[in-house]
Amino acid sequence: MERGLDLLVSISSIATLGQYVWSMRAHFQSPTMPSGAMVISAVVIGTALFFLAILWIGGQPVSAKICGLAIELASSALFWWAIATSRKARLRFAFDSDNPHSLVTDGPYGYIRHPFYASYIIFWIGWGLATWSIWAVVPVAGIIAIYVIAALDEEKKFSRTTLASAYEVYRERTGRFWPRLLRWI
Repeated sequence: MERGLDLLVSISSIATLGQYVWSMRAHFQSPTMPSGAMVISAVVIGTALFFLAILWIGGQPVSAKICGLAIELASSALFWWAIATSRKARLRFAFDSDNPHSLVTDGPYGYIRHPFYASYIIFWIGWGLATWSIWAVVPVAGIIAIYVIAALDEEKKFSRTTLASAYEVYRERTGRFWPRLLRWI
């Protein structure tokens, strides 16, 4: 059963990464791949290989694998909700040098400003948890740092556009990666 669960976590994780690769070709629209996006790709490949090795070499509690898998599936749900909502917005790659030309505020964007980055972060936390290794903390922290930097960069770009005032109002009512709880109080 444990090897079957290892296989399930591995297939789910690789399939999730496949979704991200698909989105780079079919959803996000940048004329070229920015160097920052290339760094993200390299980190993702390295971390994926590292996590696969940990998963198959080490032993993890069944509960960690199941919990990690559930978190990964939740990240995929958020990812596809963001895809469906932003399909017509022509979003760009992380670290693209161009300024944004539109503001999406419905769907998951009605709650958080960066649902794609949030889904990626949630995914890596889930996979890291499934490995049940303290060593997983380092790459997950690095990936979180990269996506925080990317989000801050995008938010700064909005201030240089005609969307600046609308973005400021939007920023005040939404969380960056997690919904603002005070909104419902």
